Amino acid sequence: MEKITVIVPCYNEQEALHYYYEEMSRVMNEMKEVDFELLFINDGSKDKTLEVIRELASKDERVKYISFSRNFGKESAMYAGFENSTGDYVCLMDADLQDPPRLLPEMFKAIKEEGYDSAATRRVTRKGEPPIRSFFARMFYKIMNKISDTELMDGARDYRLMTRQFVNSLLEMKEYNRFSKGLFGWVGYQTKWIEFENVERVAGETKWSFWKLLLYAIDGVVAFSTAPLAIASVVGMLMLLVAFIFIAFIIVRTLIFNDPTSGWPSLVCIITLIGGIQIFCVGIVGEYLSKIYLETKNRPVYIVKEDNLQDGESWKK
Repeated sequence: MEKITVIVPCYNEQEALHYYYEEMSRVMNEMKEVDFELLFINDGSKDKTLEVIRELASKDERVKYISFSRNFGKESAMYAGFENSTGDYVCLMDADLQDPPRLLPEMFKAIKEEGYDSAATRRVTRKGEPPIRSFFARMFYKIMNKISDTELMDGARDYRLMTRQFVNSLLEMKEYNRFSKGLFGWVGYQTKWIEFENVERVAGETKWSFWKLLLYAIDGVVAFSTAPLAIASVVGMLMLLVAFIFIAFIIVRTLIFNDPTSGWPSLVCIITLIGGIQIFCVGIVGEYLSKIYLETKNRPVYIVKEDNLQDGESWKK
């Protein structure tokens, strides 16, 4: 019988895990045509998330888990899940029930019967989300689709079901700075998009602040587009052209009208403007260099402290 591995990244999700397991158990019981493996990835949680996962594993042999030595981030948790999944199909799902498990049968049907390589989900509304966050999220997708060759679907969630071939392709990209939304699109394959209304968290609080989302968006731009570097080059050339025009204007005005140049206030403003633009452009270059620097160090994407993957027995490194 074929098997689906469901990867569930967790960070401080002790309040939501029992709700998730109850809902997921109902779906697993409905899909009797496949076996299931629930692979929880504890991403260095500071609450009792690991204790709850251990409790679930003691009651259900389908529950497996990996616990990191510290918080490495959701991207690392997803990569660990991909590496340690054993199913013929692999599903990525959040534990807060914002990714409705009830969609899983439809996703499995899209792959099994309709011939797709993956079935992904996207929100058609952002109900309950702060307006400012919704605005910047939509702008991010619009900008990324203009400056990158990799298409990103507006409202796309990480929640998706993939074939083993799809997952193996993702694992071939071993980069340290990962942006999965871009990687999913970059590997290609046929994807069916399933739309659903936005769902609020069942319990707990979101770990994604506006600042973290902004940094994540910057990582996405750096990972899948060199447009910022091109923009920095164009801005530099434009400023050089403007500088030559100003120099010519001042020389002509002085020679023809014998008009001395303006005083220090205008000079300070011009120097500040040009200096700010230069620092901005250097910052763009620095962002790319920092990513290259981290890649060359070849650090592990994650470190496992404990898991129960070997015959269901919990063990610590």
